[in-house]
Amino acid sequence: MPLNTKDLEAEESPTEPTDLSRHSWWGVLRRSAANSNANNLTDWAAALTYYSVLSIFPALIVVTALLGLLGPAATQSLIDTVRSIGPGSGTDLLVNAIRQLQSSRSLSGGVAIAGLGVALWTASGYLGAFIRAANSIYRTPEGRPIWKTLPLRVGLTALMVGIIAVCAIGITFTGSLAGRAGRWLGWGSGAVTTWEIGKWPVLIVLVALVIALLYWAAPNARQYGFRWLTPGSALAVLIWIAASAGFTLYVGFFGSYNKVYGSLAGAVVFLVWLWLTNLAILLGAQFDAELARARRIEQGRPEDAEPILPPRERSDTDTWTRKPSATPVSAALRRAFAGCGDSHRPATRHHRQEPTCQDNSTESRS
Repeated sequence: MPLNTKDLEAEESPTEPTDLSRHSWWGVLRRSAANSNANNLTDWAAALTYYSVLSIFPALIVVTALLGLLGPAATQSLIDTVRSIGPGSGTDLLVNAIRQLQSSRSLSGGVAIAGLGVALWTASGYLGAFIRAANSIYRTPEGRPIWKTLPLRVGLTALMVGIIAVCAIGITFTGSLAGRAGRWLGWGSGAVTTWEIGKWPVLIVLVALVIALLYWAAPNARQYGFRWLTPGSALAVLIWIAASAGFTLYVGFFGSYNKVYGSLAGAVVFLVWLWLTNLAILLGAQFDAELARARRIEQGRPEDAEPILPPRERSDTDTWTRKPSATPVSAALRRAFAGCGDSHRPATRHHRQEPTCQDNSTESRS
């Protein structure tokens, strides 16, 4: 039967996303695992990896041009950081691209601006694919018109690129570059050391912020409000760190990519790492969606009702259905016809329905 989304919107929402009973938490974990497979998140991660490859190299043009203003030490610091967090030979592809851009004399302001435009447009393709994946996770069709989703994609992409650029610049301020910046700002050696240690938690929080922004803006689902850090975004960061570390160890000690893929081993390792990254982001989105479902269940909504949250917008052709649930009337009808066999089957032109059920009083008289 059609789901009245107005009734859903009128329901009282909990104040906290984690305000659940212990039993509900087990349900969240169970449904997250089951629906991650049902929603084909591994396939969606592969699609997002394709768009990641299209957008990452134009973005490198912008980042390298910005870091070039700070000198060669800044670019070298970025290269060292990429090597430290990436999986073995998979980082060679990025490092070689950064070095080629660094040595290119044509990397001027105009090229950087053009690269920024290309990066925004190609990365908006990534956002478009993520919107479709998020709608699949929340079991809701896209009801927003294109004149709303396109500015959303480009604007959100620009904001994300800006945050990522800040992260990249923050990463480069290490070693001698951080010392020179500290002396120029009048900081002591203690402040520089504090920055060296404290920048990583700050960068992790910024990455979680970008992911939380994705989770809030992408799906056509009316969220409970924007939160700077959601359980799903925190989980995505933790999964990504663990997956990256595990994959790096595998490539370094057990992997045989060089034997199988030869000169393409670095590219294959890089693609697998991107796939793991996108899969971690999608798993976090699925976890947030199941938290929202659990809150609805505690409000009395059926577990299999769809969509998980009321849509932000819907078109005239959109329908939301759920599996029929038992009601007192339907249960009474089933009990009434329990002993009638097929007698309650509707009559057709070739079949005239005859009553076959008799009450006890009729049987006793006969």
